[in-house]
Amino acid sequence: MAEIERLSEGIAWIDLSFVERDRTPRWAIEEGIRCHLTGMSLREVSKFLEQYGIDRSHIAVHNWVHKADLQPLSTVSEDQLAVDEKMIHLHGQKFWLYGGVDPQTNEILHVSLYPTANKQTTRWFLTELHRRYQLDTVEFLVDDADYLGSVLAEDGYRFQVIQHGNRNAIERVFWEIERRTSSFANSFSNVALETAQNWLEAFAVYHNSSQT
Repeated sequence: MAEIERLSEGIAWIDLSFVERDRTPRWAIEEGIRCHLTGMSLREVSKFLEQYGIDRSHIAVHNWVHKADLQPLSTVSEDQLAVDEKMIHLHGQKFWLYGGVDPQTNEILHVSLYPTANKQTTRWFLTELHRRYQLDTVEFLVDDADYLGSVLAEDGYRFQVIQHGNRNAIERVFWEIERRTSSFANSFSNVALETAQNWLEAFAVYHNSSQT
């Protein structure tokens, strides 16, 4: 009973306004989402909830994460932003992960997946990042990634090529994402780009909540 009471405490960063019926207790949905974002597979979450009398399939857990539509919301605290692009594997397929992290707070501002990496996808990512945060005065911290530096230069952004220092913030986030997405093959029967993107955005919200 004490454990159920602990799990019943609301998680502030999860908005359950999508819940239309009371078939599943809200505390169970919250806990299921949190457990999945901390590294448990969908099937592991389903088994975990069974301990508390909640009988829901791994598909139901996936739907909770998808419908919660968690989006990272933050602000740029300083005048620098660490960005990077990296190839990752999801269920045997190659995707390119783009991300932006505030090096002062370690909060993820934006993450996005693309099936390929080129100047156009890089520009899409930077355009969306700028649309959300208005980065006219921000200096981007990049390494020798294939396209970020050239696109930033062509589009007139301020940037610095740096291997360590404040840019390590994005490396730490990418390492954690790679560690967790290594279980995607066991978490989803088929990893669609939309599914992976949805998980990344939800993970960013969870990550940011742990930085405060």
